[in-house]
Amino acid sequence: MPEDYRNNNITTNSAIDMLMKFGDVESAERIFLSIKAKDIITYGAMVKGYVGNEMFEKALDLFEQIGFELGDETYTIVFNACAKLCNDR
Repeated sequence: MPEDYRNNNITTNSAIDMLMKFGDVESAERIFLSIKAKDIITYGAMVKGYVGNEMFEKALDLFEQIGFELGDETYTIVFNACAKLCNDR
């Protein structure tokens, strides 16, 4: 991704969401790590992407790092990850 796009959270958040939907978790993680000023949408896209790719532990690990007040949608995604982990054990 060109450097000038990396400073635009709308662009990077959309890229993360798209890559996660296509199962390219590694590329999404690379973009996520390159973002200097992550917002709640950025974290939400990653958590949702991890859950969508059945990487529930990673979703919960990232959730614990979020330093923002969360919305209902993010909590729903995290609760789904918890439920999936309980079913797998």
